[in-house]
Amino acid sequence: QVQVVESGGGLVQAGGSLRLSCVASGRTSSNYAMGWFRQAPGKEREFVAALSRSGSKRDYADSVKGRFTIARDNAKNTVALQMNSLKPEDTAVYYCAAKLAVWDTPLYEYDYWGRGTQVTVSS
Repeated sequence: QVQVVESGGGLVQAGGSLRLSCVASGRTSSNYAMGWFRQAPGKEREFVAALSRSGSKRDYADSVKGRFTIARDNAKNTVALQMNSLKPEDTAVYYCAAKLAVWDTPLYEYDYWGRGTQVTVSS
């Protein structure tokens, strides 16, 4: 089993920044691809960013490209989501996810999920 725990959410004004962190524990997390998703009130959960198991390949939703950056630190078993130039429409619960990866590519479906961390962007 892999346990996934997010942290770093909070309240920020539009234009500000937040950094979310995700710790994956239980097995060798360097073999796992990681991703971030979000769910706003009344909406379905949507993809935000994905990172291959090596950390060399990334993908982003169009809505966050150029503003968000996903990166991993295998030594610390963490994946971070740096969010800059935040907008009120970025308000959501952000979820980190992990999946054992055979190939070194970003993934869009995951097996292990955290409980989420709230991000609120005020206008």
